[in-house]
Amino acid sequence: MSAGIELTSKNFAAEVEQSPIPVLIDFWAEWCMPCRMIAPHVDELAKAYEGKLKVGNVNVDNEAELAGRFNIISIPTLMVYNGGKMIRQQPGALPKKAIEKLFADQL
Repeated sequence: MSAGIELTSKNFAAEVEQSPIPVLIDFWAEWCMPCRMIAPHVDELAKAYEGKLKVGNVNVDNEAELAGRFNIISIPTLMVYNGGKMIRQQPGALPKKAIEKLFADQL
């Protein structure tokens, strides 16, 4: 969907929980129009913060286990992870600046 890493239950620990830099995670689905609306913002932020922020994507249709683990009940949902812990979780389609504010204090 976007420029980020495709996250699965198999690679989540290595890519997110053990990441040396903060991670922005986008929980999405192909059929979700609001998910498609924020995808360009997430892509732009991934490029702008390359090396400082890792961006990952979880397709909830393919990764029901991960979605269930984090009680994802609506999409899109954005999550920020840092130091092996979830810092915040925000459902809904957000403008680019609001997405940026989700992780800015973790950089």
